[in-house]
Amino acid sequence: MRSHHRWPRSWAAEIAYAEEAYRNLELRRHTYAEVKARWGLGAQAAQHVIKKAADACTTSLASLRARRLHRPASGRHRQVAPKPPSFRSDAAQPYDDRMLSSQIEARTVSIWTTSGRLKGVAITAGAEQLATLGYHRQGESDLLRRDGDWYLLATCEVPEAELDTDPMGFLGVDLGIVNIATTSDGEIMAGRRLNRLRERDLKLRANLQRKRTKSARRRAQRRRRKEARRTRDINHKIAKRIVAEAARTGRGIGLEDLTGIRERVRLRKPQRAMVHSWAFAQLAEFISYKARRAGVPVVFVDPAYTSRTCSQCGHIDKANRVSQARFVCRSCGFVDHADRNGSRNIRARAWELWRRGAPSPAPAVPHQRDDRTRAAHHSQ
Repeated sequence: MRSHHRWPRSWAAEIAYAEEAYRNLELRRHTYAEVKARWGLGAQAAQHVIKKAADACTTSLASLRARRLHRPASGRHRQVAPKPPSFRSDAAQPYDDRMLSSQIEARTVSIWTTSGRLKGVAITAGAEQLATLGYHRQGESDLLRRDGDWYLLATCEVPEAELDTDPMGFLGVDLGIVNIATTSDGEIMAGRRLNRLRERDLKLRANLQRKRTKSARRRAQRRRRKEARRTRDINHKIAKRIVAEAARTGRGIGLEDLTGIRERVRLRKPQRAMVHSWAFAQLAEFISYKARRAGVPVVFVDPAYTSRTCSQCGHIDKANRVSQARFVCRSCGFVDHADRNGSRNIRARAWELWRRGAPSPAPAVPHQRDDRTRAAHHSQ
């Protein structure tokens, strides 16, 4: 017996399990007419609903086959296996060009709804985002609701610039916690404010989680998302600044290969939360894909002993690092900011790798959608 669901995608997923129709075309034969009739959806909207349900079922079954949901004999596997995936009321809804059109100059969109097409819906976005949307948008857009606001996520295919194969040197970048990024030119992007906010958010989330109520969990999730947005915004700004400076001066960018750093370092308990919230991989990803757009080469170098090596004479000694911020060479007496000294060592290693033509120890971190960027539009 087919039960009634408020959300058509959950109903379609249940039918997929009941009929063992997990492919899009198969599931469409079982659900297309009823999805249109029961929920009053148009042809395109109904097809998107069915495809979303089919994709979710395929992913769920693949996870079970790969034993990602525990062993087949376990209670957790038996609990999850027979259940079709369900969808939240605010789950993302895909829109194609037949259901959504943008008026960039007017800063509005025309969007299909179950109550008819809404025209002249205002959107907010920066001038650069709107320009990217107007010139490079491709494929579908996703409409989602989060914390009471509506967002349109549009995929844009942005072309890459031709790679500069003869850079005038490299800009070394040392990534850290106290200072998020320090360049070999001497520019320091401090992270004190971000770290203070992270500590405050960590305490707030811990207090909310101790209450063990649904509203407390929702508030904790909102705080977590807010922290992630703040970190992402700061990393975007830092990456844009670094790439712009390298492109302006005709240089490449040298970064440390920090893969597995969390497993390698030993830390006291108060420092662990800070390190695990350190989004160095995200910053490296942003620098990499922005550099590809600008044609700036990026080289990842071995980070070993960059903080203990003198950038002037090459002497390596643990005692050279007097404190977090101070570097004093025990051999030649060179004194510098510790992170700036490290960034200059990274610059030298990147330049040497590039001159030898040797491959980098780590490839450029791929963007989540390869050459694509996601332009978010906040609906007013």
